[in-house]
Amino acid sequence: MADSSFLGWPFFDATHRAFAASVEDWAAAALPTVCPEDEAHGEHMDHTARRLVGELGRAGLLAACVPAAHGGRAAGLDVRGLCLGREILARHAGLADFAFAMQGLGSAAITLFGDDRQQARYLPRVGRGEAIAAFALSEAEAGSDVGAMTTRAVADGDGYVIDGAKTWISNAGLADFYTVFARVGEAPGAKGLAAFVVDADTPGLTVSGRIDVIAPHPLGSLAFDGCRVPAASMLGRPGDGFKVAMSVLDVFRSTVGAAALGFARRALDEAVDRAERRRAFGSRLAEFQLIQAKIAEMALAVDAAALLIYRAAWTKDVLGGRVTREASMAKLFATEQAQVVIDQAVQIFGGLGVVSGMAVEKLYREIRALRIYEGTSEVQKLVIAAKVLDGYRGN
Repeated sequence: MADSSFLGWPFFDATHRAFAASVEDWAAAALPTVCPEDEAHGEHMDHTARRLVGELGRAGLLAACVPAAHGGRAAGLDVRGLCLGREILARHAGLADFAFAMQGLGSAAITLFGDDRQQARYLPRVGRGEAIAAFALSEAEAGSDVGAMTTRAVADGDGYVIDGAKTWISNAGLADFYTVFARVGEAPGAKGLAAFVVDADTPGLTVSGRIDVIAPHPLGSLAFDGCRVPAASMLGRPGDGFKVAMSVLDVFRSTVGAAALGFARRALDEAVDRAERRRAFGSRLAEFQLIQAKIAEMALAVDAAALLIYRAAWTKDVLGGRVTREASMAKLFATEQAQVVIDQAVQIFGGLGVVSGMAVEKLYREIRALRIYEGTSEVQKLVIAAKVLDGYRGN
């Protein structure tokens, strides 16, 4: 049984504890049938992901992804609720976390920058699980370096024509709409970007390929070839694209850390159970001091990661403003330490730890991508250092 004592920390109020309990209860009761092991990958994966979004919506859990004005559980984006949802779902099933997270990530730009019409059109359906969202930022040569983006939106009459390509797009081919970032005008680098909401059935938008990764998730590439969208589909103003993207990541980097924390908690639980049950040389593994040392280090990493994650989430929810430093610290530490915790769990399992289908083997594959997406660990270090140095210089 995963530790839940952290819910007593002052970062949370009664509504967060109730939400955590509802996610835990739903995951334990529903996921064995909604997301069975043999349908969480391969040819069944897309169908399972769609089903997960629908069931999460019907259970009311996607209300964490949209504001109260459109059926959500809080006035704005409740980062603590998003983190709790991701942590608990990740501990149960990586694909469930993916389905939940993408509803938030794919629609967050609309919540933060959309006008009343845009919000009313998309957000209620996201919260009910009736529309699948996606976030289309990355390109083949523009991942961490967003300013290198080449997809272009050219003004034409009462709209824009988008040409270019996106890759590493979660929910590519499943989404009902995409938040798409493109270059507008002639401003260089990150200054010349804009964000658009593009419906999946818009002519000129196609799914150009699927990408298979070590922890299966719906992932692919998009092509834009003369894709015409109305001017009213733009979020904010021309040139706001970088601000839109960074504001979304300011929220969701903490939640990536929360997903990593969920994986790490599961690995710790599995390792402790194994150490208590497995006997070697006449004793339980848990009686060996080297195993005890591993378990101590794993528990320390889990608690430290949780503190950083929920500090960042609380700061965003309660104090407001940008939390770039806090979110980057949470994402960096939690994902890096989860990799270590899961590796230690594999070691405690010995040979069984690398058998395909074992819980710790799946966690080993699940965690690796989290150190890359939404800003690599190396980028997080640069972000943190820049914020520290800015503070020292009085900026």
